[in-house]
This record gives sequence, C-alpha cells and structure tokens, in this order.
Amino acid sequence: MIDETAEEIREMQTHSSSVVAVHAAQALEELVEREFATVEEYTRALERNGSVLRRANPSHASLQNAVREVVDDVTDADPDTVEAARRLTSEKIDEVVSRIESGKRLAAENAVEVLEDGATILTHDYSSTVIQALEQATAAGKTFEIYVTEARPRYIGRKTARTLADLEGVETTLITDSAHGLYLDECDRVIVGMDCIVDDTLYNRVGTFPIAATAARLDVPVTVLGSASKIVSEGFVFENEFRPGSEVMPEPADGFDVENPAYDATPVELLESVVTDEGRQEL
Repeated sequence: MIDETAEEIREMQTHSSSVVAVHAAQALEELVEREFATVEEYTRALERNGSVLRRANPSHASLQNAVREVVDDVTDADPDTVEAARRLTSEKIDEVVSRIESGKRLAAENAVEVLEDGATILTHDYSSTVIQALEQATAAGKTFEIYVTEARPRYIGRKTARTLADLEGVETTLITDSAHGLYLDECDRVIVGMDCIVDDTLYNRVGTFPIAATAARLDVPVTVLGSASKIVSEGFVFENEFRPGSEVMPEPADGFDVENPAYDATPVELLESVVTDEGRQEL
C-alpha cells in the first residue's frame, strides 16, 4: 500500500535522493492496479496518495518534483476514462524515472573530465552520482586517491568507502568527519553530491558546509554533482529533517538535549562548479 511505501521512503536513509525519488514515483503505479468507478475518484486518489508520498520526505526536492509532475500531468490532462488515466499515469511514471536515471548518468559522464588522472579527492556521505562518475573515470584508466568522511551519525560514508574500495585504480581512506581539515591540504578537489540547490544555497548531508568552508580557505575547489532537476528556483521550500537523538547517543540524555539535523546549508559562493546532465557550470 502507499502508506507502507511512504514509511519505506522515510526509512531510506542510506539511499541517494535520486533513488528515493524513483522509488516514490514508482509507488504511484499501485493505483493503476486498483478499481475506480470514475475518473474523478481516480484523480482524487492520485492526488491524495501523491501528497502522502511527498510528506514522507519533504526535504528531497527530486522526490517532490517527481511525484508532483506525475500527479499534475495526469490531472491536467483531464482523461475521459479511468483506463485512460491509468495508462497516462504509467506513461508519466516511466518518463519521470527515465529522466531521473538518465540525468544521473549524464551528470556522471560530464564529471569525468573534471576528475583529473592521479588526483587526490575528498568526498562526503554517499552519492550514487559521485560513485558513477568515479566508476566511469576509472574504467577510462584514471586513478585516484580518495578520502571519504564517515558521515556521522549513521556512518553512510562507510558505504561509500566499501564501494570505492572495489574499484580498480582507487586508493580509499576512511576518515572521521572532523579530520577533513587535516586531509584537505593534500587534496586537489572536493567532490560531493547534492540533495538540492535552491536559489543560492546547496542543501546536502550535514557536514558539507564545514568541508566547503575549509576547502575555500585552503583554495581546494569544490565540485557538486547531480541531476539538473535538483536545481530549483521556485515552487519548493527546503525543510530540514531532524533525526532521532538516539542515533547520536544511544543512552538517555540526562539534563541536556541532542540535536540531529540531516542536512546543512552551504552558500554556492563556496563552490567552484556544479556538474549536471546539462554540463558544467562554474560559479
């Protein structure tokens, strides 16, 4: 059911935002299999369940845009029959998913030329687009030394480190988040993914802002990778997610609070460039 899928989305904390967006859009396919007496009943169900899925993770612009596009395109088309509405829903889901996946692939391809052979790179958290870019670069014969931050408190960086360790030509080192200042001086570039860019702010996994600020101080260029659909200028207000304090400290907090924000805000002025499926944009 949609409610169960929404709960799964809330729990998809180690997946990139693009993967979550695909999962959410595909969840709407469930409505195609249900019985509805009228088109109006179908579109109401589509709008209601779309809202449920979007509320499951309001911080992901890609999820919001993917679900909203499917719902809006079907309702705006004003189909004559339930069968036509079902068919249009399936077509729109396939279209949205294809664009998200091709956007990631093209962004990764465009990033390969930014990744210089023999470079020392620092990356943070887990980004499927960053992984794809490095896979393509190493397949082309390039080699890298990569520092990966652990991405506390859920240690998602460990997933990145394990993935990169399997790539031929990559020497991977896992470091603590707070050690980035020590190792950035050795790096040629910082490469990170993005949850979204809204106006002049990059929203990404917490810890991105201090890395970008330190990199700017040390004159290490910061490049952000992701689909162009994650860059939004209107119609979306970022909502940070605050995870349970027990992820930071499992024992009870006695006399003090524990805050656990999932994302932070990095001014784009700290970035050297953004690489998307539409190409590289220097900032």
